[in-house]
Amino acid sequence: MFHPSSSLLSISIIFPIFATEMKPLTDTQYIRQLVSEGEHCHQDFKFEISDARKIARSLSAFANTEGGRLLVGVKDNGKIAGIRSEEEIYMIEAAATMYCCPKVEIETRTYLVEGKSVLEVSIGEMAVKPVYALDEKNKPWAYIRIKDENILATPVHLKMWQHTKKTEGVLVEFTEREQRLLDTLKERGEISLNQCCRICNLNRKTASELLADFIRFGLVEPVFSGHKFYFRLNQE
Repeated sequence: MFHPSSSLLSISIIFPIFATEMKPLTDTQYIRQLVSEGEHCHQDFKFEISDARKIARSLSAFANTEGGRLLVGVKDNGKIAGIRSEEEIYMIEAAATMYCCPKVEIETRTYLVEGKSVLEVSIGEMAVKPVYALDEKNKPWAYIRIKDENILATPVHLKMWQHTKKTEGVLVEFTEREQRLLDTLKERGEISLNQCCRICNLNRKTASELLADFIRFGLVEPVFSGHKFYFRLNQE
């Protein structure tokens, strides 16, 4: 027999489930949530954009590492300042298309936070590296992102990216010089590229290529300390 009361009861139980769905974040909540993370390897704050070439360094660093975002109109301490004009958006686009080589694909979106506009610039990691940033003399420099800093890539990074572009396998002949380099790393723990050249009696190009191959094979790992790169045997 049909019981209307039982039917109504089932509806009243199901309905609240749909009523408690998560509401989307407001612009202010979203930006405040990002700002609370601080600056890190995937996020950088920019108070203002006044030099497209300098911004190209940040785009290069994110594109060469794991991607990330710029929050424009946010001070280093996380205070919302807001972008000053539409010109800043154009300068971001100029940095991506004119001062990055190859061009970097970016996505931009503006959020209104307490009456001020904050620009979010999303940068994806590039499949083919390096991405260079052009300086005032149009000289190309590649950067990588480490913690909250944009760091100039070493010749070893450039060799690693160069080898990654090759579709065929890489054959490395293991000779006395390779063994000498591994023995030096084992003995000294960490060495810089210059130390590697001097101690192992290798020119810079050869040392960079050997270290790049060893990193790709998992034998060696780069270490960034004191604003300088060192190389050591893989600890794993």
